[in-house]
Amino acid sequence: MKKFINDNFLLNTQTAVDLYHKYAKDMPIFDYHCHLNPVDIAENRRYENITKIWLDGDHYKWRALRSNGIDEKYITGDASDYEKFEAWCKTVPYLLGNPLYHWSHLELKRFFDIDVLISEETAGEIWEKANRKLESDEFTVLELIKKSNVRALCTTDDPIDSLKYHKIIRENQKYEVKVLPTFRPDKAMNIDHNGFKAWVTSLGQVSNMPIENYDEFIKALKSRVEFFHEQGCRISDHGIEDIFFEVSSEEEVEKIYQKGLKGEKLTQSDVDKFKTMTLLNLSQIFYKLNWTMQLHIGALRNNNSRMFEKIGADTGFDSINDGIIAKKLSKLLDSMDMNKELPRTILYCLNPRDNDVIATMIGNFQGGGIPGKIQFGSGWWFNDQKDGMEKQMKSLANLGLLRRFVGMVTDSRSFLSYTRHEYFRRVLCNLIGSWVENGEVPNDINLLGSMVEEICYKNAVEYFGIEI
Repeated sequence: MKKFINDNFLLNTQTAVDLYHKYAKDMPIFDYHCHLNPVDIAENRRYENITKIWLDGDHYKWRALRSNGIDEKYITGDASDYEKFEAWCKTVPYLLGNPLYHWSHLELKRFFDIDVLISEETAGEIWEKANRKLESDEFTVLELIKKSNVRALCTTDDPIDSLKYHKIIRENQKYEVKVLPTFRPDKAMNIDHNGFKAWVTSLGQVSNMPIENYDEFIKALKSRVEFFHEQGCRISDHGIEDIFFEVSSEEEVEKIYQKGLKGEKLTQSDVDKFKTMTLLNLSQIFYKLNWTMQLHIGALRNNNSRMFEKIGADTGFDSINDGIIAKKLSKLLDSMDMNKELPRTILYCLNPRDNDVIATMIGNFQGGGIPGKIQFGSGWWFNDQKDGMEKQMKSLANLGLLRRFVGMVTDSRSFLSYTRHEYFRRVLCNLIGSWVENGEVPNDINLLGSMVEEICYKNAVEYFGIEI
């Protein structure tokens, strides 16, 4: 019987062991999609206790706490930090089979050198040991990033952001990691949301130009893309609940835009026409600047209206959407490609039902001499667990080129989440090792080791063209 979280955790063949320890383990990390706060990096934040660094803002853990019957007071409420921590420790033994059980123990072991099972009985011991560690100089944000062997990371930023903290990071020589912004224009797309007009007003202010019509709206967005580009940004990111595609004229979109500014009721057709034209305009700008565009498809957000009103978005009340994506996604990408202005694109699906759809869709638009120009993104959110990662990689291997895959991202707000890259690398090596064991691929350690190194790090560096 194997020990839990041992050196060969999740590695079930000798080939998997060799691939992980010789090729994957020590590869650097290029975390090209995360939600880390650049303020924390610029200020090299320290954390007062383990609750602040481990539980605050972690909606994965919050969902699990609620499912275990923990009152909201001990999740996002006014309970003390120790009470919240203790509530989490009480919940962990109920997580057997959930990736949070693995991640939580990995985080404690890798960052705090604490190798005990998390439970109500061990809460006090873990609290004291972890908090003593947090007092040391090894537990600033920069040291945590360094310890994780991160060479570059890309945050997620609103187009109206000043990026002043990115500038501070860039100009400070002690920051060895490259921290770059990512252009996330969701608020520009969501014309049917209440805050659209206020956001457009802010866009005009930071762009130093009036925005009275749709053409000026696009010009203002273009100016922000160019500003982000000057600050080192080379990636956009788009959260898309339902894939849209509806052709319209400029005159139609102008009318829809004016209705949106006035807060008038919009039909679904209006919204789809606006989003289609806006994303097509943006994709042309991205292409000309040689950016990569990420489309995160299929989250059904803020399902619990009562809790959304009480504590806001990104608090653990999102789930998987089940919209049909193939035809509209095809038309969207095809419209970008018709004028040879389809940028490098990474497609993520939250519904694993769509794995094969995405894996075949990317093959329709490859080319231009760019290896893996259109990517099937890593198992995302509800899929960044062992089964989800394996399913995503198997679909890509079956229907495309797994070896051109640009690998894992944390998609996280926590500086302890870099253990997810370890988790992914172990799953990758175990998958390849099983193929060797079954005689499905040659037992050529150099060939397979090169593949592992490329997927873990090298492909992303080449794909994004960012000097690290």
